[in-house]
Amino acid sequence: MPYTSESEPLAYRMSPRNLDEYVGQEHIIGKGKMLRRMIEADRLSSIILFGPPGVGKSALARVIALTSSSRFEQINAVTAGVSDIKNVISDAQNPILNEGKRTVLFIDEIHRFNKLQQDSLLPFVEDGTIILVGATTENPFFEVNKALISRSTVLQLKPLTDENIITIIRNAISDKERGYGDTEVVISDETIAKIAENSNGDARNALKALELAVITTAPDSSGRVVITDEVIADCMQNRIVIFDKDGESHYDNISAMIKSMRGSDPDAAILYLARALKAGEPIEFLARRIMICAAEDVGLANPNALLLAVAAFQAAVAVGMPEARIPLAEACIMVATSPKSNASYLAINKALHEVETTDTGVVPMHLRNAPAKGMEDLGYSVGYLYAHDYPGHVVKQQYMTDKTVGHVYYEPTSIGYETKIREYLKKVDEIIYGQE
Repeated sequence: MPYTSESEPLAYRMSPRNLDEYVGQEHIIGKGKMLRRMIEADRLSSIILFGPPGVGKSALARVIALTSSSRFEQINAVTAGVSDIKNVISDAQNPILNEGKRTVLFIDEIHRFNKLQQDSLLPFVEDGTIILVGATTENPFFEVNKALISRSTVLQLKPLTDENIITIIRNAISDKERGYGDTEVVISDETIAKIAENSNGDARNALKALELAVITTAPDSSGRVVITDEVIADCMQNRIVIFDKDGESHYDNISAMIKSMRGSDPDAAILYLARALKAGEPIEFLARRIMICAAEDVGLANPNALLLAVAAFQAAVAVGMPEARIPLAEACIMVATSPKSNASYLAINKALHEVETTDTGVVPMHLRNAPAKGMEDLGYSVGYLYAHDYPGHVVKQQYMTDKTVGHVYYEPTSIGYETKIREYLKKVDEIIYGQE
């Protein structure tokens, strides 16, 4: 698996050959960490690596392949099937082929395997026929068979830091065997930093940008390849969108947007909205989330928030992108900057729980409807007091069922408009429930 040809992409050529060349992920591969100890001792057990693209999952698998005395087999779940797994298992069980060595099976994109394919691995992982190293960009707790998860150590790889990316770029520029050490590449620290910043923790994209810049830039009169900010900007075009609208990061980003609106941070909320729009999230989906947040987290502390959220939904759908970003931003900021109350949310949940778990009684006869002749003779609607006929449009009368009299579901806060609601209900309750 070592580098053999300049035709290979730079990112592949610069893959680390040992742990000392591996950059980043110190939390799992740093000195003294469990995974590093397992690799150095050549006593690997089944692991599943997950994290965003370009953070070193496949590179770590290659390090294992180059440093382990075990037989190393690799398949990609996108193109492999059960027959490929069976072939690997058959070879692993063949004493002539394996020479008494353990077999490490690296499965890239393991989340692409269906349940049948994943199930076919189970008995052989369990009895030690193979040591599984799975790599996935998706959260394995959602995408990988729970039985496989229970038999493996799940390790999360994080986006590389800018410092990590800068180190990787410098290594590629200086490496004479695999990189551009034999080419006089002139690039400023500031330009390297811009590559790192725009790669969003993805080493593969950083190296791809560097490679494209070098091979498309003609040497100057001195034979130097001068890489400027303009060249890099052209090679990278747009900053990498760091999440896939169909993957786990879709849920992470929308969760962050909602929690930022709830937490009254308009800047954070608008940032996550922008990321979602850039990733191609449907505007209807985003508008619905803003409406829900307006109802659940702002509530009656600012009743106008929900009105604006609904209007923003209608406007966004009517005009479409890119203009839809404007009403969505307005609604997002309105929700984030509004006073907060979840009293309505708590009220309906409390009432629903009581309806689902207890006998809440029957509707009082005086509140019942009497649309047909003769129903009043049975007591329907008899004794009902029309509130508008009384001072303040409020009258002493029982509205609760007999079994729920005294139960309180809605408890307005002392925040925003609910302060007025609280004061009003205090006066109303004195009339409705007060003594004669």
